[in-house]
Amino acid sequence: MTASSPTGTSFGTRLFVAFIAVVVGCAVSAWLVASALAPGIFHDHLGQAGIDHNSSQAAHVEEAFTWSIVLAWGLAVALAVLLASAVSWYIARRIQRSLTSVTTSTAQIAGGRYDTRVAAPGLGSEFDQVAASFNELARRLEATETTRRRMLADLGHEMRTPIATLDSYFEALEDGVRTFDDDTRQVLRSATLRLDRLAQDITAVSRAEEHLTRIRPVATTTGVLVTTAADAVRERYDGKGVELEVDVAGSAPVSVDPDRLGQVLANLLDNALRHTPAGGTVTISTGVLGLERAEITVTDTGDGIAADHLDHLFDRFYRVDTARDRNHGGTGIGLTITRALVEAHHGSIRAHSDGPGRGARFTLELPRNDQA
Repeated sequence: MTASSPTGTSFGTRLFVAFIAVVVGCAVSAWLVASALAPGIFHDHLGQAGIDHNSSQAAHVEEAFTWSIVLAWGLAVALAVLLASAVSWYIARRIQRSLTSVTTSTAQIAGGRYDTRVAAPGLGSEFDQVAASFNELARRLEATETTRRRMLADLGHEMRTPIATLDSYFEALEDGVRTFDDDTRQVLRSATLRLDRLAQDITAVSRAEEHLTRIRPVATTTGVLVTTAADAVRERYDGKGVELEVDVAGSAPVSVDPDRLGQVLANLLDNALRHTPAGGTVTISTGVLGLERAEITVTDTGDGIAADHLDHLFDRFYRVDTARDRNHGGTGIGLTITRALVEAHHGSIRAHSDGPGRGARFTLELPRNDQA
């Protein structure tokens, strides 16, 4: 058995003692019942057989009966107690080992080891469910801690540049190297706006990734979603001189939150516009993938993406070209929010590019809803 807890005997020991007490109690009860009933029944049968109770023959038969009862019942009770004790010890040991594993893992998680897991004890579906629930809790805590650490690291990295800009300009103002003219005012204002935008984006991505953004699905079509999103940005496209083409020939029914999917498409279209020069083209189209999936594709003829950047596009604060994106005001968080909202709709999103200068394509997949 495992060692006892600091405050007393272990649960396994108490369980084993309880089992033994039940077994002994049952054995004693059976002995008492047999002792109380057997003599009377035996004497009744002697009388029915015509044997006098006071005869030597009856005394001999009664002595034989008594010894047979004592030996048979004694051996049976001893074997029953021994067998029951062995089974009780095994069960108590298994339960105690499972509890010890859970308590040890809990202590490890409390100490910051979120990768701790417990194996299914094999004691029944209830115990296996406890182990599965514990492992799921540990996994979520690990994911939350990883997100928290990465968020803090990313936040520190992103804040460093605008804070450094503010510090250097304030120092220059104090030393008289610069004056508070329009250029200085514009730089300081840009740095503070960047910090404010960063704070807003962090809140948005946290809500999206933690599924705090409530999804209210309604029946619609990918064609309606695409047309609405294109109409919302067309003026900005015309202002930059980028052609926006819309193809809804492959429209399919879906059940989504139009506002959240509108945010997704707006992010993709804004991203395409940001990286497509004047005279370029952005195409947003719909399509179907078999009977279960619908897709929306945003394709541009812009800057393109190198292959080693494709796997990181949806990472928080990731930018393919840091200097370029900062000039455009991006914090590298829009695509992170996009992926979180798509996955909240049980969809997926992927990016493809043939390389720098050859454009990019973002493909959004959603479950179809033909019953809508």
